[in-house]
Amino acid sequence: MRRPALHLLALALLLPLTSTIQAQDWAKTRLEASPRHHEYVPLKHGDRTVQAFVVYPEVKTKAPVVILIHEIFGLSDWAKEMADELAAQGFIVIAPDLLTGFGPNGGGSDAFPNQDATVKAISGLDPAVVTADLDAAADYGKKLPAANGKIAVTGFCWGGGNSFAFAAHRKDLSAAFVFYGPGPSDVTTITAPVYGFYAGNDARIGATIPATTDAMKAAGKKYEPITYAGAGHGFMRAGEDPGNTVPGNKTAREQAFTRLVTLIKEMKAAPVASNANHNKTVAQKAQPAISCHTNTKVAKASPTNQPTETAAIM
Repeated sequence: MRRPALHLLALALLLPLTSTIQAQDWAKTRLEASPRHHEYVPLKHGDRTVQAFVVYPEVKTKAPVVILIHEIFGLSDWAKEMADELAAQGFIVIAPDLLTGFGPNGGGSDAFPNQDATVKAISGLDPAVVTADLDAAADYGKKLPAANGKIAVTGFCWGGGNSFAFAAHRKDLSAAFVFYGPGPSDVTTITAPVYGFYAGNDARIGATIPATTDAMKAAGKKYEPITYAGAGHGFMRAGEDPGNTVPGNKTAREQAFTRLVTLIKEMKAAPVASNANHNKTVAQKAQPAISCHTNTKVAKASPTNQPTETAAIM
């Protein structure tokens, strides 16, 4: 008589995992239907090897390279599908799996049993290791025979904050595209233009924009944030999810993707000269974390500041 009860209990335990796995089936289906060349490449640096998902565009000429930093959910089917969509626009996209080697049995993102385990693992990553992994991806991209020498970084949520931080670290970037992620506490070392994509219904990240705007302006850096009204955090993924019920997410996703592609196509090669004249401002003091699921430090937002350079898309 206990078997039905045990069966129901097992089913209840499996449902959360099943829903997590199936949540992005639509992205996996689109990825599998893509005509573009996908490959996994081991990127070695020091005694570590990180796996990267690489997608090539179907073009005759050499192409810009985009380093794509995944969300806090790891190198998911959506992250790979997003890489493929960008490649369809004429770019080489390299998406490193920053959980490589940290999963069960030394696996990566796909080795974790559920979303909670993935989020916990990413939250515990050493920022220095993340930066080294991204450096390896950028170094690999620059040496590709099909690359034209221009390299950009983009990231989403946790990856958005890390794309901003990587811009403060890497001097040969042509641009950084930050999707709903906070800025670093010190922006004085940034040399590339930074373009922000934010959600109108995302007070947690939206509250960081004024201080980031002020810090970038004081440091003489180019920063162009846009806030999409009616959209929520994670709108790039939610906006193309067939199950999305928020119209603002779909609109923001479409407009943000168009903006992203246009900016990548217009970006120039990174300048050789340093931005010494832009680094005379005093760095902002690190404040208690205002983060995108993690403890990335950002400049403290003043309640009286307004994002004067933020345009709302209606």
